[in-house]
Amino acid sequence: MTDMTKDQTVPAEAETLLHDDDNIDNMYLTFAIGKETYGVPIAVVTEIVGMQRIMTVPDVPRYIKGVINLRGKVIPLMDVRLRFNLEERAYDDRTVIIVLELSGSPVGLIVDRVSEVLEIADDHIDSARGMGGGEGQGLVEGLGRVGENVAIILNSAMLVSDVELSMPEAVSA
Repeated sequence: MTDMTKDQTVPAEAETLLHDDDNIDNMYLTFAIGKETYGVPIAVVTEIVGMQRIMTVPDVPRYIKGVINLRGKVIPLMDVRLRFNLEERAYDDRTVIIVLELSGSPVGLIVDRVSEVLEIADDHIDSARGMGGGEGQGLVEGLGRVGENVAIILNSAMLVSDVELSMPEAVSA
């Protein structure tokens, strides 16, 4: 079994996912949480890294696992599984961190595994209205149809909104 406390290189297939930028507006990095496929816009993804030592931070929500020091940059980490109120599971050699850049701040998402970069045309994304979003925007931005499968397109800003509000003070203290 691999030692997950050291910096790890990302699997080759995950690294190649970030280098195809034909039409970035319709491109989504897809990843798995359990048996479901989720996607975030490739435009906000800066990199995919292997699991490494996580430093815990007190007094944060349960789904905030702590922070990592990635090449001198402190990045808060959210376990997406816990954010979705799913059962916690041990990290393995397929577990990765997807680093997003949102509003000038990096945030890491811990996911079960990355899948692929998909181009999903706007006319293949169904609205997520009525799926718990209330009057404002919800966590689910849309449902992308890819062949016989569906990728749940997430609103990245909503997904990490709690992180951005709670982590900067905790990290700088």
